[in-house]
Amino acid sequence: MGSHSNGDSCPGPDEPLRAEYALRGDDGCIADARHHAAVFLDQAHTQHELPVSARARDLTQLVVSELVTNARKYAPGPVLMELRITARAVEVVVWDSDPTVPTPLAPDPGRIGQHGLEIVKAITEELIIEQEPVGKRITARLALTDTAVRRSAG
Repeated sequence: MGSHSNGDSCPGPDEPLRAEYALRGDDGCIADARHHAAVFLDQAHTQHELPVSARARDLTQLVVSELVTNARKYAPGPVLMELRITARAVEVVVWDSDPTVPTPLAPDPGRIGQHGLEIVKAITEELIIEQEPVGKRITARLALTDTAVRRSAG
C-alpha cells in the first residue's frame, strides 16, 4: 500500500478534501489505487455528506485504473496519486517520472488495447496533461452527481 494523508475539515465550495498516495509501481499498485479511491469517496460521502453517485464512484475507479496502469507501463519508478473532492467534482491526479506527454490515438475499433486515454477523455469533464520538471502530471475531473448525464440524456 502507499502512504496517504487526509484533510480533516469539511470542504467549502472551493476548498477540496485531499488525499495523497505514493504507489510503489509494483503489480499490486493498480488494485491499491482503486481501493484508495473507493475509500476516499466513501469517506467523503459518509463523513462530509458529499453527493457521490454510484456512477461517479465507478468512473473514478476506472480513471484511476487507466491512469495508474499507463504510469506503471510507461514510466520507471514510483507513481504519485492525489485525490481531491469538492461539493461538485472529484479530481484524480497522477504523476509519473516519464516526461513524454501522451496523446489519445484516433478512434480505431480494430485496434486492440491502447484505448485508456481515449476512455478517460470521454468520461471526464476535463483532462489536463502537464509536463513537470521531472515527469508529467495528469489531472482528470469528474462530476460527483448524475445531473449532467440525466440532462443530456433527456
